[in-house]
This record gives sequence, structure tokens and C-alpha cells, in this order.
Amino acid sequence: MLITSILILFCYSFSALLIFKNIGKAGKTLRWLYLSPALMGIVLQAFLLSSLIYPQNGLINLGFFSALCLISWLVSVQILISSLYRPMESLGIIMFPFSGLTSVIASVIPPSQPVSLVSDQFIHGHIMVSVIAYSLIMLSALQAIALAYQDHSIRSHHPGGFIRYLPPLHDMETLLFQMLGFGFIFLSTALISGFFFVDDLFAQHLVHKTVLSII
Repeated sequence: MLITSILILFCYSFSALLIFKNIGKAGKTLRWLYLSPALMGIVLQAFLLSSLIYPQNGLINLGFFSALCLISWLVSVQILISSLYRPMESLGIIMFPFSGLTSVIASVIPPSQPVSLVSDQFIHGHIMVSVIAYSLIMLSALQAIALAYQDHSIRSHHPGGFIRYLPPLHDMETLLFQMLGFGFIFLSTALISGFFFVDDLFAQHLVHKTVLSII
């Protein structure tokens, strides 16, 4: 897995370097040429995540570094998809190398004790959907902070620093609502599927979690 993770880091970093050197200069065709290494990194990271999260039959590993690797992968996928129709690739200058770095760390550091589950794939799916929902909503919060800072900098007539490398304000806002939309869909799916495993909502101490999630 270490060799795979190093290759992932190389693909992501090479793509980020190409984007940084040609930011604002490339059309749609050349933009996708710069994103091609990142696409390869995303595919390789998906295979790596499969090995990290499901180390053995009936086990699931969602330790800190495995979950961080999954979250960074989701962000990279979101950036790549958004770049299909908007110039959002500049977000990958930082995110792509970070995603590759999490792959290396997750491969090097021994995983925490995996959780033993029954072989029911429905339960596995419920857990993964829940983690993805949490990740997307957390990312939406971070995106909202970045958007607020960008808006404040523009209104204050100080659009310097890393603000210059961010996509236009409209595109950043569109990405925020895309993340919120996907987060809402995944969280709703997680809540609906979770009710199949509830025997007694009060006895299992799930009332506060369920109510807060629904809100």
C-alpha cells in the first residue's frame, strides 16, 4: 500500500504544480490536461481506501487517518466534478497534495482496532453513508468560512494573498450549495436507513442523536 500511496501523492502533486503554473491561462481543454494526473490519483486512492477501510471480511476500519483519507478523497472528487463546467481547479493547488499526503500517512501509521461487524452489507453501507454525510456537511462549513472571508476581502478592497488563487465568488457560492445539497441527500439516506436498526429509540440512547440529525 505504501508504494500505491506514494504514487497517489506524486499524481496529485504533479497536477497541483501544473495548475499553479498555468492558473488563469488555460482553456477548458488544457485545464483537463492539467487535471488528468489528479484523476489518476483519485482512482488509485479509491482502491487504497477500499483496502484501508475494509482490511478483512466482516471488519471495517474508520480510524482517524482512514477517515481523513476518505474525507480528502471526497473533496478531491468534488473539485474534479466541479471543474467539468467551472474553473474550480485552483482549489486543487492545496487540496490535491493534502489528499495525497493523507494517503501516505494512512498507509504508514498502523490502523486502529477495526470494528467487527456482521456480514450484512446493508449495515456497512449505512455506516459509510453516515461518514460521507458528516464529511460533506463539515466541508460545507469550511467552504462557508472561506466564502465569507473571500467576500469580506473583496468588499474591503483587499483581495490579495491566497484570495487571488480562489475561483470567482459566484463559483465558490455554487460549490457551497452543491456540497450542502449532497450532504443533505446523504444525511437523509443515513437517517432513513438507520431506522431499520433501531429496536428501542430510548433504550439505545439514540433520541438526542436522531433529533439533532433531523434538525
